[in-house]
Amino acid sequence: MPFTQYGVLSGTLVAHHRDDPDDFGRWRHVNLRVRSGGRDFRVAVDVDSKDSAVGVQWKVVRAGGAALGWPAAPASGFTALASAPGTGAIDVIRHPALRVVGMRRFLLRLLRVSGAVPAARSWFWIPALRPWRSGDHLEASEALETTLRPGAVTLVWGEPFPEGAAPTSIQGMHNVHQNQGDPAGSPWWAENGIWQDGAVATQQSDGSWLVFVSKFSTQRDHTDAQGHPL
Repeated sequence: MPFTQYGVLSGTLVAHHRDDPDDFGRWRHVNLRVRSGGRDFRVAVDVDSKDSAVGVQWKVVRAGGAALGWPAAPASGFTALASAPGTGAIDVIRHPALRVVGMRRFLLRLLRVSGAVPAARSWFWIPALRPWRSGDHLEASEALETTLRPGAVTLVWGEPFPEGAAPTSIQGMHNVHQNQGDPAGSPWWAENGIWQDGAVATQQSDGSWLVFVSKFSTQRDHTDAQGHPL
């Protein structure tokens, strides 16, 4: 079944580091330390797979908060989200700002030759392509790390993991990647669901956000209403 708890963690990025390399020089996660409400939360972002034959794909999208569906950053701390559009949830297949093919609105300015009349303004739409990139664990790590800014507001979507036995307290976030489209027979088929994908968004100095999203190469780009691959 889809996640029983899904949401977004909002705080300030303190630091980040990669896993210690294994015997083959590979690592599976970039780990973030996000401070919120006087606490530090752990975040594990997948940049490789347990199965060496399964690659990780990613993309980085720059957008304003309004385009992402939240003009103001979510409140500090962890906020549970309903897995539905318009709630602040992330879906890399369905969200207009994140899906592979969308439309982008541009402002067209038409100036009179004399300059005596102020510029007329009209909006028009053009296709926006946001394809997945493929590479190894090093390239995926570098793509994520390029977006990170210690001291900046950082948002992490995914599944919280608990702190000790207290179900209402979380220690951090995992499953910070696409959480749908896993094929039948995989261990994660039962967790498929829409509007429950993971992402990391970091606010930049100009107020915009850089959003890093990732998926495993075995996950499909088209899913049904239950998040199962089509």
